[in-house]
Amino acid sequence: MTENLNVDKFRNGEVIPEAKTVGEWKAHSDAEEAAWCYYDNNPANAEKYGKLYNWYAVNDPRGLAPKGWHVPTDEEWTQLTDYLGGVEKAGAKMKSKNGWNDNGNGTNSSGFSGLPGGYCSNIGTFDGSGESGGWWSSTEDSAGNAWSRYMVNYVGGVARYGSYKGGGFYVRCLKD
Repeated sequence: MTENLNVDKFRNGEVIPEAKTVGEWKAHSDAEEAAWCYYDNNPANAEKYGKLYNWYAVNDPRGLAPKGWHVPTDEEWTQLTDYLGGVEKAGAKMKSKNGWNDNGNGTNSSGFSGLPGGYCSNIGTFDGSGESGGWWSSTEDSAGNAWSRYMVNYVGGVARYGSYKGGGFYVRCLKD
């Protein structure tokens, strides 16, 4: 996909709970339950950035990705960054041509169109809009963490992090 996922239902049609407040996000995180939110809990951010999902939504057996698609594994993310010249160079090729603060824009030569939509912490606070973007993989790192990819405005690379499963990142899907 060339844009972030923006669904509010699992593949089977069941509703994914929306966390509309800091307290609701934290409650879903603490209970290890699927949830999504808009950056800053502002629906106006959906058109540009899509929805932020916790990893419990990514890993839910009801399926977050649309039929015929899947959330990329950590290995698939690594294949992408390797193909684009390695983690030090891939970010510039994956970032959108505009929207990043402080001259942090990329070339988007990959067609990924990565936007700096920020993230939601596992306690429900928001940060990084204009400066960073994070995307989940479907691969668990440890009991409390899953692998993600992260780009920031002042670096041309892509970082690989073991991120809190209760945090909110964006999701890109791959065709099966």
